[in-house]
Amino acid sequence: MSAENAHAHDYHLVDPSPWPVIGAVAAGAMFFGLVVFMHPDFFGDGMEPTISSLGLWLIAPGTILLIITAWLWWRDIIMEAEYQGFHKPVVQLGMRYGMALFICSEVMFFAAFFWAFFGASLFPRELPYDLPGGVWPPEGVVTFDAFGLPFMNTLILLLSGVTVTWAHHALIEGNRRDLVRGLGITIILGICFTALQAYEYSHAGFSFSGGIYGSTFFMATGFHGFHVIVGTSFLTVCFFRARAGHFKPDHHFGFEAAAWYWHFVDVVWLFLFICVYWWGG
Repeated sequence: MSAENAHAHDYHLVDPSPWPVIGAVAAGAMFFGLVVFMHPDFFGDGMEPTISSLGLWLIAPGTILLIITAWLWWRDIIMEAEYQGFHKPVVQLGMRYGMALFICSEVMFFAAFFWAFFGASLFPRELPYDLPGGVWPPEGVVTFDAFGLPFMNTLILLLSGVTVTWAHHALIEGNRRDLVRGLGITIILGICFTALQAYEYSHAGFSFSGGIYGSTFFMATGFHGFHVIVGTSFLTVCFFRARAGHFKPDHHFGFEAAAWYWHFVDVVWLFLFICVYWWGG
C-alpha cells in the first residue's frame, strides 16, 4: 500500500520524532551558556573566569546541535509533505491556523519592547525613568538620522515585500522561473538589510548598557534583526525547495508560511522606523 493511500485521512498523525527533545536540549544548552557567559558573577565572586569559560563551552555545541536538529527536522517535514502524503487539505488548514497564532505571539513579543520604549519616551520625568534633563532622547545621547541608513533599510525591506509577493503570484500561476527569481532577490535583499544594520550598529553613539534609550533601541531593533535572519533562512529553504520542484499551485504551505513571516517582519520594521528612529530620535 502506498504512503498516499495509507494516510488518506485528514488527521495529522506522523511518526514519533526525536527532534523536539533534542532541539529543546540544544536550545537550553545554548541559552544557558549565553546567560552564564554574560553574567559570570551569578554563581558568586571569584568564579567569573571559570563560569565564563563554561558558558563558551556550552554555547558552541548547543548552537551546532540546534542547527543540525533544525536541518533534520525540516527534512522530515518536507518528506511528510512531498513524499508521504501526510499534508491533506484539513492538515494544511490546521497549519495555517498554527502559523497565524505564532505570528500573533510574535506581535505580543514586540509589543513588550514598544511598551518599554513608549513608557520611557512619553514620561521621561516619571520614576523609574527620571531621565537626565527630563527629555527624550536623554541628554548626551546622539541618535541616528532616520533618513540615512534606516530609511535605506526601509526601502530594502519594502522592496523585498514586493519581490516575495511576486514570487507567490508566480507560484500560483505555475511560473517556476519567476518563483525562483523572486525568492532569490528577496534573499539578497534580506542579506543586504542585515549587513547594513550591522554597519549601523558599529557606528552607534550609544551602547546597550548606557541607559534606557540604548537598551530599548537595541532590544527592539536587535530582535527584529534576528527575525530578519530567521526569515532569510526560511526563504532560503524555500528557494532550494522551489528549485527542486516541491511547490505546486494548490499545495505550497511551506512557502506561504515563509511569505507571511516575511510580511510580518516588514510591518514590524515600519513601526520601528516611524516610532524609534523618526519620532523617538
